[in-house]
Formats: sequence, C-alpha cells, structure tokens
Amino acid sequence: MIDLHCHILPNIDDGARSIDEALGLVALAVEQGVTRMVATPHIHLGTFDNNLQTIHSAYGVLSDALALTDLNIEVCVAAEVRITPEILQFIEQQQLPFLGRHQKKDVLLLELPSSHIPPGTDKLIQWLLAHDVLPMIAHPERNRELQAHPDRIMPFVKAGCLLQLTAASLIGDMGPSPQQLSEYLLKRKLYSIVASDCHSLNRRPPKLALAYDAIRQLVDEDYAYSMTTAMPDSISSPLFEQAR
Repeated sequence: MIDLHCHILPNIDDGARSIDEALGLVALAVEQGVTRMVATPHIHLGTFDNNLQTIHSAYGVLSDALALTDLNIEVCVAAEVRITPEILQFIEQQQLPFLGRHQKKDVLLLELPSSHIPPGTDKLIQWLLAHDVLPMIAHPERNRELQAHPDRIMPFVKAGCLLQLTAASLIGDMGPSPQQLSEYLLKRKLYSIVASDCHSLNRRPPKLALAYDAIRQLVDEDYAYSMTTAMPDSISSPLFEQAR
C-alpha cells in the first residue's frame, strides 16, 4: 500500500513531535503493508508557515534517520496546503511541492477548513486547473458544510478534482459524522485514494490496513486495492522516480 497523506516529518507541524515518534509512525505503517509514504506537512499561513526550505530540511532529518534502520520503505515529500488566495502566487513562483501527477497535471493536496467551503473556492479550482494543477481535496468528509450538504462536493468532482479519504474517518475514529459522509461518498465511488493522515503514535496512528478492509466490505476488493495501491502509485510514481 502507498500512503499519500501523513504527518511524519518531525517538529514541523502538528504531526510527529520527535524523530523517534516519526520513526515509530513509519514502523507502524510498514507493519500494515505500506511500502511508500509521501510526507505532507501543513502549509497553513499564520499557523504552520512552512515552505520548501523548512519542508526539505525536516525531510532530510527523517531520511538520514531512516537510513540507519532496516525499515523497508520509500519516503518522499510534498505538502498539505490550506486553501488561501496566496496559492495563486505560490504556484506562479513554484513554491509548492506536489504529490505527483495525474492526467498530465501536477497534483496538489488541498485542504478546506473544517467548518465550511470558503467563497471563491470554485474560482480557485478553475484557476489551478487552467494552470495544469489538479487539486486533490483532503478529507472532505471532515468538512461540516459537506456533512450537512454532501452534494455540495459534486461541482468539484465534476470539475475533475480528486478526493482523499482519511482512514480514521472511515473506521469511526473521527466520530459519526465523518464516518457517515465517508461511507456515502465511498458507495458512490467518488474518492480517488485513502490515506492515513497519521499525526501521532497515540492520537492518530496509521490505520490503512483497517481502511482497506472497511472499503472492501463496504464496496469491493477492487476499489479497496485501487484506493490504497493502484491510484496512489499512479499519482506518486513521478515523485519517487525524481527522488532516485
């Protein structure tokens, strides 16, 4: 399996608090059958003011530590970018790391606020698509506006956006509302991938294996395989090839 959304870089956001915790999260992922992870620290202006320099610095620390272990895994780096008007400037200045490519476009992991869909989101997505950037919307099932009005995700799906499911949402760790919406969207096969979005060993550890089983039971095994392996591999392969 391939995990395209996780917070395993140490001391850079609300994810791993130390290199030991980072290595512990990777080890748990490996135990579940994960062979590749893309670390996606937050870029959230005013909260986590990360940039290419801070991200690659933290990635170097993790890479050096992983090299001293026997963990059989490949790790690359991208980011989870909170929606903001400044994204336009960041894209033009080539200041955002991408998850990989899909349909000849760079894939950007785009995070909505948990409360609502900001006005102008549709215009931003149109701009991104016009500039060969394909948004992957992170964990839409955790957005309260979408929980109340699930079909408000459809304009983004019809525009071509990808959707990322968080494993903890599906298995009930995030509460009933995210679980219900994730099941609703899954049954309609609107998600492209499932990822751990792991942050810590205790509060939110990686649980991709449990999510695979849940998707297999709720939909079918082919969709579970596509969401955990085939689609993440297709998207991230250019990233890992570039890193070699």
